[in-house]
Amino acid sequence: MWQRIEKQLKSQLPFVVYRKPRHSDIQVVLQKNDVLNKVLDYSETGFVFAPFELKKDSYYIKVDEFYSEINCDLDTESNSIVQKLNQDAGRDAYIALLKKSIQEIESGLFRKVVLSRKIMVENNISPITLFKRIISLYTNAFCYLWFHPKVGLWLGATPEILLQTNGDLLTTMSLAGTLPYKRVSKPYWGLKEIDEQALVTEYILNALKGEVDNLLVSELETIRAGSLLHLRTKITGNLKSNNLNNIVRALHPTPAVCGFPKLEAMRFIIENENYNREFYAGFLGELNFGEKNSTTLYVNLRCMQQVENQMKIYVGGGVTKDSNPENEWQETVNKSRTMLRVLSN
Repeated sequence: MWQRIEKQLKSQLPFVVYRKPRHSDIQVVLQKNDVLNKVLDYSETGFVFAPFELKKDSYYIKVDEFYSEINCDLDTESNSIVQKLNQDAGRDAYIALLKKSIQEIESGLFRKVVLSRKIMVENNISPITLFKRIISLYTNAFCYLWFHPKVGLWLGATPEILLQTNGDLLTTMSLAGTLPYKRVSKPYWGLKEIDEQALVTEYILNALKGEVDNLLVSELETIRAGSLLHLRTKITGNLKSNNLNNIVRALHPTPAVCGFPKLEAMRFIIENENYNREFYAGFLGELNFGEKNSTTLYVNLRCMQQVENQMKIYVGGGVTKDSNPENEWQETVNKSRTMLRVLSN
């Protein structure tokens, strides 16, 4: 299987290889040409890759060939060159942006905004080796390697589902709040994290009104994602119609990756982050697969993008009225370790 993926990459043809959370089978979608397929209304069939800003184009890889293999070779040995990072690089600018966002929250512009930054790391490791490392390290995440010659190459290990459909059953989640995982201690969630998570849940429930019946909300729970902990609430219901386009546009981007209210937070992000998120904090996954036209879309978090001989790592965090800029900076440092660990082996 790996040889087939290598051939696809050398031929500069689109593909995605991925493994779902807590699964052992690795799946591969190959496209036979380099056509860039645009998503028009989410009635298409393929593996979708969507940006943070839905006004920009979303794409899908057509399923010309499909493979699924269990327990395939995961040899991850490779000589690697990883530069020694200055963890304080960009700190002052990010802290200043955090303080500005808190001032805007206090003025009433929005209740929450999610601010992100990028980290550039030199890399000489093959993408396939990096993907093998990712699936070895992060068994509870959706792990992927996505490539299209006209878009680029991305890898990641995300803990968050945007939505899942099976027949008329819809499942989604609100995921917010971050703490470092400590093996022996019970996590203490502060008011900031609890309020942030509740805001995401409130937004999702309101967004689904009119589109979903019989909404059920689970108890709040703590989940582990690598070296981090998050708060999660599961939400289920029954779709009123098969119009997936309405559901996607109602949900994305959630306050977990953008903010609330959505339009005001989005405007602040675009005007102040000073870089293009591209597909970071967008979503990806199987679109209308199988006999039941099942769809499973994951939020594109804990990810990196290949840029020539470097990897661009994306990290971010939610800012509310209770945020402390120093703590928010440290949260992004903690989140960066997910992909830095892959690069450093």
